[in-house]
Amino acid sequence: MFNGLGMNLGNLSRMSNAKTRSISPENFTGEKGKGGMATEGTGKCHAEWLGVQKWKVSPSVEVKPGETFTVADIEGEGAIQHIWMTPTANWRYSILRFYWDDSEIPSVECPIGDFFAYPFLPQGRQFFGINSLAVCVNPNSGLNCYWEMPFRKRCRITLENIGFEPMVLYYQVDYTLTDVPDDAGYFHAQFRRTNPLPYKEDYVIVDNIQGKGQYIGTQMLWGVNNNGWWGEGEIKIFMDGDKEFPTICGTGTEDYFCGSYNFDTGGQYEDFNTPYAGFQMLSKGDGYYNAQQRFNMYRWHVMDPIRFESDLKITMQALGWWQKGYMPLKDDISSVAYWYQDKPAKNFPKLPASEFLAI
Repeated sequence: MFNGLGMNLGNLSRMSNAKTRSISPENFTGEKGKGGMATEGTGKCHAEWLGVQKWKVSPSVEVKPGETFTVADIEGEGAIQHIWMTPTANWRYSILRFYWDDSEIPSVECPIGDFFAYPFLPQGRQFFGINSLAVCVNPNSGLNCYWEMPFRKRCRITLENIGFEPMVLYYQVDYTLTDVPDDAGYFHAQFRRTNPLPYKEDYVIVDNIQGKGQYIGTQMLWGVNNNGWWGEGEIKIFMDGDKEFPTICGTGTEDYFCGSYNFDTGGQYEDFNTPYAGFQMLSKGDGYYNAQQRFNMYRWHVMDPIRFESDLKITMQALGWWQKGYMPLKDDISSVAYWYQDKPAKNFPKLPASEFLAI
């Protein structure tokens, strides 16, 4: 019988024995019939005149500096199918971690905004939003992801506040309890930042992935430190024993993110949001092709996952353009790599300190 996973319009009519559950501040455990029972919470002062019970008493949680809050702790077999979050404070200082089954090592470790491919706060800035198949960011801080995340024994999600002020989190984790097929991989997401990139070195999106799996997406935030065009660099995908040269090599940064010719129409950058790829100019600096600009890009390999048998490493060159041709750049680059793997993560590089995360 259909297990309720791999959802799409084509199988939406199929019946299943999968059980739908949801975790939020109004039901911390996701238990059946246990929602909306709170008598204490961040909304109590607004509900007292209504008699408190059932009237939005606990719509959010506060996470103090230095605290780690358990967003979800699910026992059993199933999969996360949707996550919605609305965080306050500095998003780079709110660190999401996902742990699968019995692992004490996170398979996801990422600042909350970057995880949803939206690494900046909307407050005080123009809202851009994302409208893609895997991730949607809706006005003005509605962070949504639809990556399916199977687990076989347990799923644990935490959020650590490494900042200097309390943060408030509204959230909902929608999941199903069901049989997970043997060939289902574990979801992974890894954040990195290099600022500035050393001269003539490639930026490393991810490396030291060991095992079998498929790479499914990249988000990059690119801060430009030179005038002129900055995206001539090629993506390189080393897999299954590749050493000096990769199996897959792209033709340019904007080409990998499914654009072309500098993302330029009529002498200026053109933002776009599509189901599988997008580009956003976050700040104009001193002008369209001058220094001190930031660009947000995403590329989802939904229809073209990059499959690997034993190992994977992905890099991106930082190349500009000047009178003699290509010019190596020393830019501020951060990224999130997304992939599925046959086992939970073994180890991640140490997350940068809070002062190095700031943007």
